[in-house]
Order: sequence, then structure tokens, then C-alpha cells
Amino acid sequence: MKSSCLAAIALACVLTSFAAADSPRPNIVFIFADDWGWGDLSCHGHPYVKTPNIDRLAREGTDFHRFTVASGVCSPSRTAVMTGHFPARYNIDGHFAWVPSNAKRNMPDWLDTDTVTLPRLLQGAGYATAHFGKWHLANDMIPDSPSPGEYGYDTYGAFNCSGEQMPVHEDADHAIEFIQKSHQAGKSFFVNLWIHEPHTPFHVLPKYRWRFRNSGLDENDEIYAAVLSHADDRIGEVLETLERLDLVDNTLVIFSSDNGPARSRPGTPLALSYDTATGAGFGIAAAKGITAGRKGYKASLFEGGINVPFIARWPGKIAAGNIDKRSMISAVDLLPTFCEIAGAELPESYQPDGISQLKTLQGDVSDGRDKPLFWKMKGNGKPGQADSFHWVDYCIVDQNWKLISDEASSYVELYDIVADPYEKQDMKESHPDVVAQLTKKLAAWKATLPPKPNPKNFSSLRD
Repeated sequence: MKSSCLAAIALACVLTSFAAADSPRPNIVFIFADDWGWGDLSCHGHPYVKTPNIDRLAREGTDFHRFTVASGVCSPSRTAVMTGHFPARYNIDGHFAWVPSNAKRNMPDWLDTDTVTLPRLLQGAGYATAHFGKWHLANDMIPDSPSPGEYGYDTYGAFNCSGEQMPVHEDADHAIEFIQKSHQAGKSFFVNLWIHEPHTPFHVLPKYRWRFRNSGLDENDEIYAAVLSHADDRIGEVLETLERLDLVDNTLVIFSSDNGPARSRPGTPLALSYDTATGAGFGIAAAKGITAGRKGYKASLFEGGINVPFIARWPGKIAAGNIDKRSMISAVDLLPTFCEIAGAELPESYQPDGISQLKTLQGDVSDGRDKPLFWKMKGNGKPGQADSFHWVDYCIVDQNWKLISDEASSYVELYDIVADPYEKQDMKESHPDVVAQLTKKLAAWKATLPPKPNPKNFSSLRD
């Protein structure tokens, strides 16, 4: 009791210091990788990938092992971060592609600009806001889609968006310039650094392949290690800037990923591929990401697709060198968490799906959460097969239980996701009461979802 009271007093003191007029509010740097698997860090035991700068974040912060994103693919995952809502509330169940593909999948062509967004809330609280890197809340093939600036960013450079495509390797340079200017202006800042790596195509530079020339790796593994090494270096440049400007202690830095790693079919030959937003590079054969034993990969609602790295550093506020294997944090929690840290008020009419996890970041370990988490994706494949990871259409996590389901709830699997994070033991037969309860909650949530997207978020290119 005494320790919990002291923790509450300490938290209150921290929050009071945020609000003090003579104390700058915390800066927030959110680094969001693309297809970076849970096992693709040297601090997570990868056999050959080297990530010394991200490892440094882990040594100086806390490594949260139970963080999940809101989808197995990028656009809905990013929607959850931006809005604090499950992406199904916007009919965003897959990645934004060209208009006919979006229409076929009952999706809009971009995220609604009228919705409450994280950068807009922080902007309203006096923060300088910026986005650099991947966007994919629309698509570069939809020229009339809104720019990132229409969602609450003071400045941005992006790709997978309308307009000019920022070269993928310029993300850190722009972020550093923004941090320096914000510091000189005396403004607290929020910056998204949404890096391209390790998504295809792999835009690998020769000097990074040279690093692994004597590693004994085959060409695909060498390419994969090289692109992650390049990304880690750019992250290191941003961290060095915070140190040089004496901003480390007042800056929350988070590293995470939008979903699990992509994988090619065995025997896929290495070839060049081309992306309209980022250009040419090596293709899917070099996608060698790992999940460190988690089931499934990208585009799956098994843990390999949604349980991704989440490392948070904030000296004096978040414990250094700590590993939290129990606390369940979701991507929908980031908006309320960042807003509490920044002192940004949520509109009365806004109801987030997420919860503030500030106490959790500061060491209040919890096995579960009061509010269930929900997922919706379009599955394909046959349920129940041991090597089939993409059949799942719906998922609910409530406390320690995870239920995955096909479209009609005719086939389900049940896991104790705290005791069994690798989803080895399906417990539906031994816990039919839990299956019934979660199926009922899932059905109630489905009933709240819109049947169709709002036409105001359709491109003029639609028929």
C-alpha cells in the first residue's frame, strides 16, 4: 500500500511539472518502422542483424514485449495511431491501393480529414508537429487525396501520399532539421519518423552491404541486414541530435513497427521490383524478417503479425534497462497516452478506443486492461491448418484471453495470450464459457461498425 501511494504521488508530481508554466512540456519522437518483425533487433536476439542505436534505446528505456498494433498491414495500423480508434470504424481494413482496389474492398480512398487526429490535438496544445517518412493513409496513385498537412502537421515530407514523394532515406535529415528549429523557437515538438525499412523494395546502399561482406550470409540475408543497419544509423543520428541539444531528458522516444515481417515463398528468386512511391529496389525474396517464435507474419492476426517491437525511452520517467513482459499496450492507446503527456485535452464528443498508458510506461505493470481490443481484416485460407496464418477475419483480446474467428464465427481458436504468447495451445474446448462470452462481445462490436465508408472520402477517380 505504501509503495503504491508513493508511486501515485510521484506520478502526480511528474504531471504537475508538465503543466508548470516555466517547465517545457515533453517532446515526443515516434519512430514507426514498416514490416519490422519482433525478432529483427539484436537486443531481441537476432543472429546477424545489428541494431546498436535501437539497442541503446532499450538499455536506456523499457522494452515492452506485449505491444500490439491494430492490424497485420500498414494503413489500418497507422489509422489507429492517428485516431486512437480501431481502423474498422473507418472501413479501413487493408492497405490503401489504387481506387478500383479500394472500392472492391469496401474501403474509402483516404482517412477522413474531419476525424480527431493525434497531431491536430497536439498542435492545439501548442506543439510543433511534423511527419517524415511513409504516409499510406492514402496512396500516391490517388492524386486528389489529402496531404499529410491536412491532418494537423505543421510540416511534412512523405511518400505513399499525393504530391511529391520524399526520397526514403531523407527522413532523418528532415526530422533533425525540424527538431533543431523547434528547439530554437522554444517550442515543444511532436515528430513522426515513419521509416520505410524493411518494406520492399529494399533500397540498399553499397556501403551497408559492405558492412556484411565477411559475414557468411547469403545474398538475401545480406540485403536484409544492410537495410536494417541503414535504418538504425539514421535513428542514431536523431538520437545524437537530441543529445547535442540537451533534449534527451525531456523527450519521450518510442520505436515500434506497423506490423510483423513480410516473408516470401520458399524458392522465390531475388529480383528487382518497382514501387511507384519509392522507386526500384530488391524484391520480396530478400524479406528475411523473423518473429522470434511468434506464430504468423505480416497480414496475419496471429501474434507474428501484430505483436511488434515497442521500446520507450524517457530518462527519469521510464525505467532504464527494464523489460516488461506482461503489460498489454495497443496502438490505439498512443493518442490518449501522448495527449496526457502533452497536456492536450480530448474533445468531449470524442470517445477513444484506447486508454492512456502513461502509468504503464512508468512501471505500473498490468496483465490485462479494462477495455477489450478488437481487430478486423479480410482473411483468406482454410481455418485450422497448422501452417495457415491468414484465415482470421476477426479477433478480440479481453484481459488474458484472445479469440480469433472467421467471418461467420463458425470456426474460432482461443488462447491465454499472457501465459501462451506463442499461441501453441488452443483452449476453446476446455473453456467454452470464455468462447461464448468473447463471441458475444465480438458480435456486439461488429454491430457498431459502419457498413460502408463515407462517400466524402472517395476520390474523383471512382466510377
